[in-house]
Amino acid sequence: MANMIAHGFSVLDNPSKHTSSTTLSELDTTTHDYDSSSMSDCESSISGPNNDPDPSFHDGLIRLHEGDRVYDLLRRRLVSVLGLVGAQAEVVAIHRNSVRGVMGQARIQSFQIFVKATASKCGGDANVKFAWYAGSKEDLCKIVEQGFGNPNNNGLYGRGIYFSPDDSPMECLKDSVVDKDGLRHLLLCRLVLGKTEVVHPGSEQYHPSSEEFDSGVDNLTVPKKYIVWCTNMNTHILPEYIISFKAPSTLNGFASVRDSSRTPTSPWMPFTNLISVLSKFLPPATIALISKYHRDHKEKKISRVELIQRVRQIAGDKLLIAAIKAYRTRY
Repeated sequence: MANMIAHGFSVLDNPSKHTSSTTLSELDTTTHDYDSSSMSDCESSISGPNNDPDPSFHDGLIRLHEGDRVYDLLRRRLVSVLGLVGAQAEVVAIHRNSVRGVMGQARIQSFQIFVKATASKCGGDANVKFAWYAGSKEDLCKIVEQGFGNPNNNGLYGRGIYFSPDDSPMECLKDSVVDKDGLRHLLLCRLVLGKTEVVHPGSEQYHPSSEEFDSGVDNLTVPKKYIVWCTNMNTHILPEYIISFKAPSTLNGFASVRDSSRTPTSPWMPFTNLISVLSKFLPPATIALISKYHRDHKEKKISRVELIQRVRQIAGDKLLIAAIKAYRTRY
């Protein structure tokens, strides 16, 4: 892991990564198929004994139960991709969007129209992905009922709705809110990503840069963030499930534990030199953002751990490690 001391940057060993063979591909055959007949089936199923809406949630949500194939799949997937946190997490409830009513049907039909249109535009592949979004129970229920509104993120990657890929929920989990019952809630959505483009930290982008692209990512090879622009937020996003769970009380400090604050014993470089090296690879707006965070740290506006996390998020460990190795070779 990359780790920073007060005015320098160091490389530490990477911890082993947790992997799992559990995927959400099975959901493609277990959820509704976005047509009018399946929507009717969803509506009729509400009267079944195992599909009663939980009174503590919005009545547009249907509670799934243990033993249901989708319930078990989603529980296994969330626990597996949360790694160490998942080993201590307890899934309490899973609710499915009932998509009932005129507006619910209209949203599904709109989503399907854009799936087909994007597929036609992109050579047959709309690049539909599952992704996680975090928020309070109230916020997530409102999204299911009314759709997305103004972004509540920090705008690091422009003005859009940020999601975490299906296999990387930790980033969005940091934004989750613990309710009065001690539960956190994640919203699992389908996204129409189409052709993606890289959006660099510090960007002020709010729509695709050209007609060629449809959405944004922080990294084309291994994305940790999907960015759906506000112009597409209620046509390219389909909220499907809310997963409610208990997680360790140390979750908020999990990143801090992972990014140890101990003084590094491995080689490091002065932070000003790091900025100089990074400026050869990253756009000016991104370098300006890194410099701002460094000033914030020097002025004690953010902690060293926060600075570490933000610089790693912006530059990526691969580039940081290469920069430090190059510096050590030269000096």
